[in-house]
Amino acid sequence: MATAPQQIMIDGDLDHQIKWGKVIDDRKCIGCHACTTACKMEHDVPLGVTRTYVKQVDVGVYPTVRRHFQVTRCNQCANPPCVSICPVTAMFQRKDGIVDFNREVCIGCKACMAACPYDAIYIDPVSHSAEKCNFCAHRIDQGMEPACVIVCPERALVVGDLNDPNSEVSQLVARQKVDVRKPEKGTSPKVMYVDANQYTLVPGLAAVPSGHAHAQQREKYPVNQEPNLIMQLLAESGMASSGMKNQMATGSAAAAILSYDVPHSPPWDWRVSAYTWTKSVAAGAYLVVMALPWLGATVGNAFAFAANLMAVIFMGLTGLLLVADLKHPERFLSILLRPQWKSWLARGAFIITGYGAGLGIDLLIRLMGNTSGLNGLWFLMAPLAALTAIYTAFLFSQAKGRDLWQNPILPLHLLTQAVMAGAAGLLLLAVLTGEAALLGPLTWILSGAVGLHLAMVLSEAVIPHVTADAGRAAKQLMQGAFRSYYWGSVALAVAAILAGLSSVPLAGAPLALVSLLLYEHAYVQAGQSIPLS
Repeated sequence: MATAPQQIMIDGDLDHQIKWGKVIDDRKCIGCHACTTACKMEHDVPLGVTRTYVKQVDVGVYPTVRRHFQVTRCNQCANPPCVSICPVTAMFQRKDGIVDFNREVCIGCKACMAACPYDAIYIDPVSHSAEKCNFCAHRIDQGMEPACVIVCPERALVVGDLNDPNSEVSQLVARQKVDVRKPEKGTSPKVMYVDANQYTLVPGLAAVPSGHAHAQQREKYPVNQEPNLIMQLLAESGMASSGMKNQMATGSAAAAILSYDVPHSPPWDWRVSAYTWTKSVAAGAYLVVMALPWLGATVGNAFAFAANLMAVIFMGLTGLLLVADLKHPERFLSILLRPQWKSWLARGAFIITGYGAGLGIDLLIRLMGNTSGLNGLWFLMAPLAALTAIYTAFLFSQAKGRDLWQNPILPLHLLTQAVMAGAAGLLLLAVLTGEAALLGPLTWILSGAVGLHLAMVLSEAVIPHVTADAGRAAKQLMQGAFRSYYWGSVALAVAAILAGLSSVPLAGAPLALVSLLLYEHAYVQAGQSIPLS
């Protein structure tokens, strides 16, 4: 029986704080799926989603083949990225270390799904909230063990207090070699495996044959499984075990085939891709208008008003896309009313709200004709516009499960994209308003921004990626499911630069905007295309 999570006495220590952990003994697991069934019954988990399941991989060559099992679920991290990214504290960590959730608070932004390196979180089709294994916290609080533990016929699942050296779970950790999934993420998982096999621990290392036995077939973003390439990427990133390196050196790697798995869809769809684009236009329009006088251009009040109005419109579109992407759009105000300040989604909500309000004040001042009142506003609006452009980079960096997005130059890239989108939008606006004097400066700004953007886009092809998953996602970006978007954006960006150098510079504006939209979609979706479990 488990012990309730209150402070208890151990060796005379009345202040002992429990830290719950779980050991899964792969030597004992027989792949019966009793844990999966018990979990579904205990939590009324609907069909199509799971809190825990048993992954199966066949390793070896006939007749020496062995099936390996891995009970897969939330890792109850000591440093849970799902908690820090959640904008409304729907995901939270208890004092005893259990990572739990509150479905009544969740807004359905799916940020926790993007952040989880283990693909352990899903959107419940009934509650429309993010849910996952919560260690059966309600049973723990009553002094009982989790449902999966009590039904396991082989006692392959053991839970207990990791802070108690006399507990069974602490004894297992002390006496056996245990592994955790993706230790390089720094999440310090409290779910540990005895006698784990690398082909179950490392997603994608085993080949995925057509027609394999999924609970549901993977239909969206099929990844070309290339185990030898993945092993090479693991070795280059320093994450391959000695046994895997020996197999690579001798060329005797045993066949490994994924025989049972549960598919997961990418959490963020085209609406997030589109939001990064509309936000770039909204932020860039203001930044470029402010930059024009530094290039010797004179910006009239009418053009500045039209530019800010364009920024307001695209800021409004950004807000609509963000709300439309929520599974609980009726709760969108929770981000502002009960923010979790570690989350860049919450911080971003305040940034874009402040920027939108500033744009409204700017328009009001211009309507009143007192442009001298703008001098103080510009000092506030310039950093707000820049933060509006780049805060998504910090949000993506919190998405620890998406290695392609862990790019240190992403803030600079997003700022460049904002200047590129803003210059393109203003170039079209200058034609509509008859501001011929601004066409030259705007064309030069656009060409420079597109050139810098293109350099950073192409760097994905030449700069080595730190992790195997980042390399695989980059391959999906450039050679896989999203290559048409990626190379289409590159071709249009080159065409936009050539247009800027020609006698028809205006053509570069729509080319740049379409190029950026294609790239945003390819980058956001490719980053989510790699299986994490």
